[in-house]
Amino acid sequence: MRPRILLVLFWAIAAQPAAPAVAAVYQLSGPAQAAVGEEVVVTAVFEDTLYDLARKFGVGTEELIRVNPGVDPWVPGAGTKVLIPGRHLLPTAPREGIVVNLPEHRLYYFPKPKRGAPQEVITYPVGIGKMDWRTPLGLTHVSQMEKNPTWVPPASIRREHALNGDPIPARVPPGPDNPLGSHAMRLAVGDGTYLIHGTNNPIAVGMPVTHGCIRLYPDDVAALFPLVRVGTPVRLINQPVKVAWVEGELLLEAHPPVDGEGQSIAPDLDDFGRLLRDAVGGDTLAVNWDYAGEVLAKADGIVATVGLAATPPGGR
Repeated sequence: MRPRILLVLFWAIAAQPAAPAVAAVYQLSGPAQAAVGEEVVVTAVFEDTLYDLARKFGVGTEELIRVNPGVDPWVPGAGTKVLIPGRHLLPTAPREGIVVNLPEHRLYYFPKPKRGAPQEVITYPVGIGKMDWRTPLGLTHVSQMEKNPTWVPPASIRREHALNGDPIPARVPPGPDNPLGSHAMRLAVGDGTYLIHGTNNPIAVGMPVTHGCIRLYPDDVAALFPLVRVGTPVRLINQPVKVAWVEGELLLEAHPPVDGEGQSIAPDLDDFGRLLRDAVGGDTLAVNWDYAGEVLAKADGIVATVGLAATPPGGR
């Protein structure tokens, strides 16, 4: 199997912590296209942190730290090579509206295609819910949109903060102290407290640190907000293992699964192996099962080639 190909970037200009991320917008060649993006390697400069680089290149902080073991997230060091996991397999879901894959900590937005134009997908890293406020799975839609929102914390969150000696007010007005950031999109699920929103704490994007909501980098939510309308479908899915055929290669992407409280947990290799075998089905191909097992065990989100076929299933 051919080795992974990396695009190496020698970045000569220091990244600023507040620099806008490069929008991950991809045109799809057709409904069979299963992968977007590329992995890249950047050379850190003295001022960089992995948190800066995560925001700059549109990945979550947790996944960037995971794929760069041994690199100090606060002081990578000038000249350190940093892998940016920018290649993604598209999740198995209808390609319309918003799709959030919780184990991946990633949102995919499929705008309605314009007449005669190819379909696009825009993708962003997100933070997801944890603890007792589970981000619910299933199909819902955007029910309300608000710019410069006021945060009205639920009573349960206020009680939690009070018990921890950190009381919060009943209403938090727009501004730098508002955890919803500059934009919020309310979901028509549960009691209406689930939101897709920005944040005043960008370092936490890509981590399970919200109370059931889905948070984006400030620049990402500002870019997504004007593209979305009330009624836009939103699918919250749980796909820790993704498999796709690309040019005769069986590609595998595995992420740490999340538990019922939204926390990342160690993968169960038996479950992961079953998911892979179910995806492969009865297709005739050569699978390197030992290597596939290594990829599943690492669950670091890096797309790997684990099988080959003379005739790709479905022509993919």
